[in-house]
Amino acid sequence: MSDGILDEAYERLHRTGPEYEGWLSNHGPMAVEALVRHGHQERVHRWLDDYLGRLDELPRGLRPIDDWHSALGDPKRAGDRLAYFDRELRERPWREVLGTWWPRLLPGIAAGATHGVIRVGHAVRALDPAGANPQRLAELGQALGYWAARWQPVPGADRLLDPTRVRATSGGPFAVGADDPAVAELDVATALAGLPRIEDQSGGILSRLGQLPGVPRWEPALAALRPARTPAEAERGLATLVHRAGLDYLRFGHAAPVMLVHAVTAPTAVLRTLPALDRALWAPSLAAAWAATAALTSVYAPTDGMAPPTVPAATPAEVFARAARHGDEHVVKLADAVLDAHAATGDERLLTAAGYAGQLI
Repeated sequence: MSDGILDEAYERLHRTGPEYEGWLSNHGPMAVEALVRHGHQERVHRWLDDYLGRLDELPRGLRPIDDWHSALGDPKRAGDRLAYFDRELRERPWREVLGTWWPRLLPGIAAGATHGVIRVGHAVRALDPAGANPQRLAELGQALGYWAARWQPVPGADRLLDPTRVRATSGGPFAVGADDPAVAELDVATALAGLPRIEDQSGGILSRLGQLPGVPRWEPALAALRPARTPAEAERGLATLVHRAGLDYLRFGHAAPVMLVHAVTAPTAVLRTLPALDRALWAPSLAAAWAATAALTSVYAPTDGMAPPTVPAATPAEVFARAARHGDEHVVKLADAVLDAHAATGDERLLTAAGYAGQLI
């Protein structure tokens, strides 16, 4: 029944575009997938009844995409991109399409304030257990198309994604038997703590990201997290990044309650996608996720954090139930992300992040 409700929700949402009111992201597919995932499918259609009224129609195409570089990052060609990926996923296995496009899209992880990659992460999670039915393939196609249409790099992150940098650090391609637990862990917490802040924290994300090249400490801070040396280290690094970003929301969330949610949900989406990717893509996936979280922290978080107000204790199931009752898509998605992190780490502090977001948003 829950699978059927998600597919029905996708059918309703796929009549709408990936954005509305200019370039606000359509969160519907992400929120309904999270609601169903956590057993709240009875809320899905009522939630959509309220949400669909704000959305735009599906954008029309202008002309076919003739090569993969064409119109990358051009939102006016969003309709063409959606049609392109719809055709790709009808003609090729979805894992093959994802594996081809993931490294092409990864350098533009800031697309749509990171909603491109977040939507892909939810779409992949919906596909994995249930198989490739038409509604879920269509959702992956719309997610990839949105990411491609809004493709946008994080300033300075091109160096992190340079394959020669990974090889120089690891001593060569990933080797058999290199997943050695004795290898030193990536120091994500120190790297996050060393991030500078832009001077003028006002305006939208595009103007804020545009300030980063002028911040003297930005690129050295971005490079402070060394490349992963093995696929296993990349996976651990991503899990740690989600964990630490969730704790940072408790310190900084008051400054930008909505936007700092994405510092947690973007790396979560990347982490969820890893199992569907070739392991050679895991290290660059960590690098891109780190760049996204680092950029969002630098442009939205204050220099000094503050202690959050007390949030009532709750079990993981209660945490998500409260988020579902709250109904805001960002609260729902943050609860979904921190529950994953809590399951992986057992850190009870993470459970308060969703409740804190519910108080702030």
